[in-house]
Amino acid sequence: MKDTNKVIFAGAGPGDPELITVKAMNAMRAADLIIYAGSLVPEAVLCWKGEKTRALSSEDMDLVQIIDTIQTNYAKGKKVIRLHTGDPALYGAIFEQMRELNALNIPFEVIPGVTAAFAASAKMKMEYTLPEETQTLILTRISGRTPVPEAEDLDKLASHRSSLVIYLSLGQIKKVQGILETHYGKDSLCAVAFKVSHPEEKIIYTPIGRLAKTCEENRITRHALVLAGKAVEASLDPARILSSKLYDPGFSHGYRTAK
Repeated sequence: MKDTNKVIFAGAGPGDPELITVKAMNAMRAADLIIYAGSLVPEAVLCWKGEKTRALSSEDMDLVQIIDTIQTNYAKGKKVIRLHTGDPALYGAIFEQMRELNALNIPFEVIPGVTAAFAASAKMKMEYTLPEETQTLILTRISGRTPVPEAEDLDKLASHRSSLVIYLSLGQIKKVQGILETHYGKDSLCAVAFKVSHPEEKIIYTPIGRLAKTCEENRITRHALVLAGKAVEASLDPARILSSKLYDPGFSHGYRTAK
């Protein structure tokens, strides 16, 4: 009989337990073991696990230990979930884990999740793609201990002046500020989204020229995104943005004739 048991990589969402998908929630309830990224996934999300489900934090585990734990439990017929923060495909380091499972002939599937960039935009009542202002969203990080390809250097990406969300870069916030000043202007608004959807959440608007100082004053050194672009300013001044063609009564499309 074909083995239908698969290891599941699931997105835990940005922190709020209610922002996990129904599919991931059901998988957690049915799991025997959840290996969760303890440095980022809050224990509150584990409220969805089954009564007999064991939860194990991977914050002090390396790749070999993680794979060994998965392999050992899978070989016993256990249902294993690897729970990552946000969406596992974004800065989740899941590819190397999936590669190892492939080599071991262990089947797996991925359940997507809500990444912090979208939890932040929801909280800010913001749309990243605005008619005739910006139609592009860039999710990126600054180069640090984990290098970024030269073609994706933050300075080059910021030159597009699109909606921009910067992850994992608070350790070089002064450099981030300098780059944003060059391309967006020091008086333009940006936002710092700290632990978005967590109980400690803070959304702070600040001129780009005060970005580093704002983070310092609020003691924000990690677990935060930086958002830049016209969409940030528009979230505080929505009247200046043009309406879309989609709902314009004078615009025809495949489902509606212009009036």
